[in-house]
Amino acid sequence: MSRLSDVSAPTLELLRWISTREPTYAETIEAWRGNCPRLAVWDDAVSDGLVRVERNGDGLAVTLTEAGRAARNGTA
Repeated sequence: MSRLSDVSAPTLELLRWISTREPTYAETIEAWRGNCPRLAVWDDAVSDGLVRVERNGDGLAVTLTEAGRAARNGTA
C-alpha cells in the first residue's frame, strides 16, 4: 500500500464515497471506472490494496481494507 502522501485526491474521494454507503461492485464500477488514464481511480485503489470486492448475499460488495480506512482517515 502506498503511503498517505502517495494517495491521490481522487482516490481519497473514492474511499470517502465507499465509506458513506454500501455500494455494490456494479455501482462502484459504473461510478468510478474510467478508460482515461487520469481517471483510473478504481484501478489504483485496487492495486494499492485500499479496497476489496467481497461476495455478500446479494452479489458483490465493495469495502475498504484496513489500509483504505487508514488512508481515508489520514492515519496511513
